[in-house]
Amino acid sequence: MLQKDIHEFLDRYFTANECEIIERRDKHLLHVQLTIELDKLLMNRPFYWHYQELTGAEPNPMKLMLKTEQTEDDTEGEFIHFGSPRLHQIFQSTRQLASYIRLFENVQQNESSYVPLVPWLGLNIKVSYQCDRKKDFLHSIGLNLINGMMVSEFQGLLESKPLTPKIPDYCYTMSSLIKPVSGIKRIEQYIDHVIESDDPQWSIDARKRWQEDEDLLDHFYQDTEEIPESYHLEKQALKDLYEPKAVVQIINGGMFYLSNSTMMN
Repeated sequence: MLQKDIHEFLDRYFTANECEIIERRDKHLLHVQLTIELDKLLMNRPFYWHYQELTGAEPNPMKLMLKTEQTEDDTEGEFIHFGSPRLHQIFQSTRQLASYIRLFENVQQNESSYVPLVPWLGLNIKVSYQCDRKKDFLHSIGLNLINGMMVSEFQGLLESKPLTPKIPDYCYTMSSLIKPVSGIKRIEQYIDHVIESDDPQWSIDARKRWQEDEDLLDHFYQDTEEIPESYHLEKQALKDLYEPKAVVQIINGGMFYLSNSTMMN
């Protein structure tokens, strides 16, 4: 996930959750006025909100300044990158706020003809390669629920379209031939294929480091007549630390009804 992708995600996140954007600067800095709900989720002020609710005082949600590029002034804004605690916290909050959405392309049409809107399943998925090190990737996949066409970087496509939560006048939705549950399985299979096709060097290197540390452990206990329990515990700890694994997590998703012209642009 590139820094510009993080910036765009943050902009969408705060806008969708009705936060006032006080300042957008150079496509790397966002200064936002949090809502009460987001202040409670992100700013870790339970005592303040408990006191406010007890006394009925005027609520005063905080402002947040985030940047996705390092600048000379380290005091201006909180630097956000993929893997940073704040971004992970925001990802987590999407589950509590709304992990599923339904939107329609806002097609301007007159009553002389009706426009069909095609159902798409869209998922934003985080893939984490984990061992003693960690590397994360974000995939945005869209699946046409009529013809099975799959599109990567689907979020970028959505951003280019005017979307609305209410179906526009003189439009109708086409029925899905692929059920959403089956669609999710197709996308999961695609992600599995991406993982299998990816460069395995990260896991090869992890296993090499794992073997080197196991060799050191064996060397340390080689003169011990009876292997103590601590040896087995340390060996298991090395396995837990180094064993390569890919963890797939759906961040959020939704149904998007788009015009046929969407894939022609």
